[in-house]
Order: sequence, then C-alpha cells, then structure tokens
Amino acid sequence: MTSPVTREAPVTVRVFTQRFSSTPRGARLARRLTLHQLDRWRIPYGSEASDTAALLVAELAANAVTHGRVPGRDFELTLSYTPGLRLRIDVSDTRGERRPAATTRGPLDEGGRGLLLVEALASRWAVLDRVPVGKTVRAELDLVVP
Repeated sequence: MTSPVTREAPVTVRVFTQRFSSTPRGARLARRLTLHQLDRWRIPYGSEASDTAALLVAELAANAVTHGRVPGRDFELTLSYTPGLRLRIDVSDTRGERRPAATTRGPLDEGGRGLLLVEALASRWAVLDRVPVGKTVRAELDLVVP
C-alpha cells in the first residue's frame, strides 16, 4: 500500500538586514528602505501591507533610537518575507535591560502610545533576547493573497 503524495509549492523566504545609526535620521532611513525593499518584493507603495509595515518600522525604529540607544552602537532592522503568507519585522538594539511593554496612558499624556499602535497593527508582536547583548522587538503581519 502506498500513501498519497501531496505536492506543496516551495516557499522562499526573502530576507533584508541593515544596520542604522541610532539617530532620528537612521530611523527615517530604516522606514524609507523598508518601503523600497517591499516594493522590490512586489508589495507596492501605497498598498495596505506596505503602509502598515512602514508604520510598524517607524515606531519600532523610533523606539530603538529613543529608548534603546547606546552611544556608539547601531540598531538593526531585519525584514523576512514569506510571499503571500507573512512579513516579519525585527528591530534590534543593544540595550537589553530596558524592555518595552504596551501600557495604557491617560488622555493628557504626551507619549507612551507607540506600542499600543504596534499591538493594534501587527498580527503578533513580542520582545526577544538578542544574543550576545540587547533585545529584538518583533512584529509580524499575516498577508492575504489577492
């Protein structure tokens, strides 16, 4: 007796990794290069997935620059794209002792809502330890095949 063979389409995961200076300019560049890379992967500018990814990268990069900055150290952006399935955004910095958490804020508070935005936009998000030092904030978007 033979078991039936099912064929699955091969999956290629595309990865983009870049380090940026821990400055506001580095955070802006991370967002711009994300949009460019997604367009190269055929996720066009202005699409829902592209706009959502840009917001997530902007927030995570701004947090890395503001709260995870260590003088002389860069932050790192990694995009992992599984076509038609998932986009993973990892932003890593070298400050492991300052772990972010989504918290509710009062209506007059001026800051602290960034991770609430990440939580609302991402399918999943987490804070991971980075070896040998630091942390990685990961946000994932589940993609819908048109």
